[in-house]
Amino acid sequence: MAARTAPAPATWHAAKPAPLVLVMGPETVLAERAVERILARMRADDRSIDVTRLDAGSYSRGALMAATSPSLFADPGAVIVESAETMNDEFLADALAYVGSPDPDAVVIIRHGGGVRGKKLLDALRASKTPEYTCPAIKRDNELVDFVQGEFERAQRAIPAKAVRALVDAVGADIAELAAASQQLMNDVDGTVDEQTVARYYGTRVNATGFAVADAAVAGKTGEALALVRHALATGTDPVPLVAALASKLRILAKVGAARGRNLDPVKDLSLAPWQVDRARRELQRWTADTLADAIEAVAQADAEVKGAGRAPQFAVERAVRTVSQLAQ
Repeated sequence: MAARTAPAPATWHAAKPAPLVLVMGPETVLAERAVERILARMRADDRSIDVTRLDAGSYSRGALMAATSPSLFADPGAVIVESAETMNDEFLADALAYVGSPDPDAVVIIRHGGGVRGKKLLDALRASKTPEYTCPAIKRDNELVDFVQGEFERAQRAIPAKAVRALVDAVGADIAELAAASQQLMNDVDGTVDEQTVARYYGTRVNATGFAVADAAVAGKTGEALALVRHALATGTDPVPLVAALASKLRILAKVGAARGRNLDPVKDLSLAPWQVDRARRELQRWTADTLADAIEAVAQADAEVKGAGRAPQFAVERAVRTVSQLAQ
């Protein structure tokens, strides 16, 4: 007889009820959405479902059996097991027993954040053809863009690529914030969400921050960088964080540039996020070791001046921004 093979994992947004469901991966927002989709489909059939939550790390023997017993559920119910990646031995034993004979009237959702702990249970779930929905980490710049694009596509809403790019730049790499921002735009705006709309809602978050100033300066966009820094200063932004953001940007460039010559992995060895490394590698095409050193020196001077060594901190910021952007050219 041929061995049974587990079905290929599906992505989180395809999640639906089954007696046993595995939600796998480290991205908490996506895992929560997968669970909510399952519960929503259950409630569509029976609004009175009971939901029980268990923690696999602090689990007590017998809790899973009690939660799925017919006496507890007069109607079909759901049991959500959190943090299976931290499961204790008691949960492992009970879960392995349950996989062999799950209650067909209950839905047990096991959330596992990744890693090797509980491999025996994961193997058993997959061998029993338990539906698995993946929630991979979203860190790289292109993954952030794909996530936002997917949000609009699933809602059947139009958004051009430039508007997606603007939204990611404005909100940043926090998936929960990106999801909330996308939902707000779709709720508030009829029709296509364009770049101007994104700027109207979130432009101040990009245009008045030190990181936007740093991005423009490092890209050699002198006019844009100066306009951004003047807007930031005019709206009350302190010069110190503006210089700090510029210094942080240059440090990342220096780290990624140095890693290339030393056979280092910037993500593993230097603790940088993958999207930071991808972006820095693109930006480094404008820079040499000498121009980067000059830029770092100019920003160090500005840092001293805005912290008391100079009498005109705002001028010091502008001068540093101008110097960096001209070196990038």
